[in-house]
Amino acid sequence: MKASGVIPDTFVLNMIIKAYSMCLEVDEAIRVFREMGLYGCEPNAYSYGYIAKGLCEKGRVSQGLGFYREMRGNGLVPSTSTYVIIVCSLAMERRFEEAIEVVFDMLGQSRSPDHLTYKTVLEGLCREGRVDDAFELLDECKKRDASMGEKMYKTLLEDLHFSCRE
Repeated sequence: MKASGVIPDTFVLNMIIKAYSMCLEVDEAIRVFREMGLYGCEPNAYSYGYIAKGLCEKGRVSQGLGFYREMRGNGLVPSTSTYVIIVCSLAMERRFEEAIEVVFDMLGQSRSPDHLTYKTVLEGLCREGRVDDAFELLDECKKRDASMGEKMYKTLLEDLHFSCRE
């Protein structure tokens, strides 16, 4: 594109970032992200989200969290799928305080984690011997998550009872 004199817009650059990120070529995605200003484009939530997800999927969770924090610092709100990948990646690395912080941010933006995301964090806490924290977190999420129905709450509670006994 550069060689032929075509000036891309944010949409086109985001598609390039997304393609690189999906192929786990995140360093290339970050290069394109950093060059957006050269074309007069500003990164948006999609730009950040594609990179954060790609980094987490590549196992570079701290860097992914950094892009998430930069995004939030710029007043941009991640997609639900970006939140989910960051939360699960942090929980899988046993970084529960950060995972919970992101869950609460997610809920504050009226986005709800799915059953698997909640279960990943809650069961991780149980595996760490933090059973009381897991039950307290579930109750707090029930209060904050307007879309968590009684059925999901009861299922998570049963999952928690089962996993905390193991």
